[in-house]
Amino acid sequence: MYFIRIFFLFLLCCNANAQVPLIANIPGRTNINLNGRWQYIIDPYETGFYDYRYVERNQKDKDAYWNSDVPQNKTDKLEHGYSTKNTLYVPGDWNSQDRVFLYYEGTVWYKRSFDFKESMNGKKVFVHFGAVNYKADVYLNGIKLGMHKGGFTPFNFEIPDSILKPENNWLVVKVDNKRMKDEIPTLNTDWWNYGGITRDVNLVIVPNDFIEDYNIQLQKGAFTREEKIIEGWVKLSAPIKGEIIVEIPELNIRNQIAANGDSVSFTLSSKYLKLWSTKSPSLYKVIISTPADKVEEKIGFRNIEVNGDQVLLNGKRVFFRGICIHEEMPEGMRRAYSYKDAVYLLGQVKELNANMVRLAHYPHSENMTRVADSLGLMVWSEIPVYWTIDFGNDAVLAKAQTQLTEMITRDRNRASIVIWSVGNETPPGDERLAFMSTLAKNARILDNTRLIAAALENFGLNGEQVVKDKLGDYTYIIAVNQYIGWYGGLPDNCRKVKWAPNAKPMFFSETGAEAVGGFYGDSATRWTEDFQEWYYKEQIAMMKRMPANFLGVSPWILNDFRSPRRNNPETQEGWNNKGLYDQKGNKKKAFYVLKAYYDEMEKKYEK
Repeated sequence: MYFIRIFFLFLLCCNANAQVPLIANIPGRTNINLNGRWQYIIDPYETGFYDYRYVERNQKDKDAYWNSDVPQNKTDKLEHGYSTKNTLYVPGDWNSQDRVFLYYEGTVWYKRSFDFKESMNGKKVFVHFGAVNYKADVYLNGIKLGMHKGGFTPFNFEIPDSILKPENNWLVVKVDNKRMKDEIPTLNTDWWNYGGITRDVNLVIVPNDFIEDYNIQLQKGAFTREEKIIEGWVKLSAPIKGEIIVEIPELNIRNQIAANGDSVSFTLSSKYLKLWSTKSPSLYKVIISTPADKVEEKIGFRNIEVNGDQVLLNGKRVFFRGICIHEEMPEGMRRAYSYKDAVYLLGQVKELNANMVRLAHYPHSENMTRVADSLGLMVWSEIPVYWTIDFGNDAVLAKAQTQLTEMITRDRNRASIVIWSVGNETPPGDERLAFMSTLAKNARILDNTRLIAAALENFGLNGEQVVKDKLGDYTYIIAVNQYIGWYGGLPDNCRKVKWAPNAKPMFFSETGAEAVGGFYGDSATRWTEDFQEWYYKEQIAMMKRMPANFLGVSPWILNDFRSPRRNNPETQEGWNNKGLYDQKGNKKKAFYVLKAYYDEMEKKYEK
């Protein structure tokens, strides 16, 4: 497994996105938090990056916006400046912080000054970003540290100690959220393109020889044994000759593993291990230490697998009572980012009596997956390979693989995540199949303990429904987005279809209808809560007639969310209103219909 990981780190390097290593478990490290107010410059022409010939500026060019804006003498001509009059809060999107940014797509330069008086003796310092949308060029004290592409995955750069100063360091980040044909996601999406430094920024202080990454989980199939087997590996930043200690104090586990290199694998055992489940999300403090370093975090242990046409969690059949979520706080019209936001959104999920969330259509913040761990919510996590990707472009495939690797690297120790998804609603074709199947195979190589999926499409309104997409041959389950009665026909078209049995478990990864919160009428009037309620009633009646391999559903979507594609001036005004909660956080009538169904399914499958 370690050599496989090295292969994917090589892909990261080739894609020139992020300096490796990507450090695991940032909350478990020594950090200096750089959140707060950052000064900014809006730069739609990218003047701070290119000169008037549109050539990238020289590193020491005084007019480059990564350099100091303080004149050295009165004859200096500087045409840029950072000011306390212009600040943005980090983490956060720029769109919601000032009307000037509402639809802005382009470059914004961020600057944050800080002091650093820590001793560097025997230590390294990295600057770590939880996410920046989309392209980030990072500079410290006028020196470029690196560049990263990808709006929803973490990255870090090492800071040479020769650059750091005790006082008045200036960290500058060029953030560019323009949509591009050859990026992931591409030009055409159905969500708001929030720009900015949208997740936490930290200076991470580690020893010279530090614990870079690790994986620890229940051995596949070991849940049936009286003595549970835990297995894992530890990757170090440099070779050592000594001992690595893995502890789980609550289970009285303390194993010493001899190391003679930069990686080790190990197995542990316990008769007293309680498995993580949706009803009892047990988490254990795990401590990993070396002679120079020590990290700890809470980890749960469970087994998820496909058995024939069923999915089993710890050997018991699962029915996914799911819901899709965008990483957005509709009441504030902003990107969700904080632990408080995660508790709020996943609290809404628990109110629905769901046991599963599809985090669409990109990796959500680490707060979401860690809170899901504690609440016992199963998670579908996805990369933004969405709609019209340039499937014939090898460079685009490399970018998708980078984001897949970063997503799995960050969250491989989260018990809540049971599905890695490689994309959503991609159009069938030979190039697309080669692109998507490659991602599915690579996800399986990176982590063979979880299910691999992709959200496929179905457009049938009558007769037998057969999912013929060949991408389903490469996934563990057949996940289908279907909107019978909304994007074709009326809700009672559900009565006219029959879903063909399949050898694999089948899951409705999306279904839904729009309703303006508080707009009522008869059930035949679109956009009313009554129509949405009728839609859900017909969908549920259809789901009760599904073949035995039916795995569950994650309707679209928990909350109304913003989308520039939605332009009906009476019923949308830039919002997709398929939420079960409206823009003000009020439950719509369909919420109660779905909750009643989930209460019924809970009694049926979790007796």
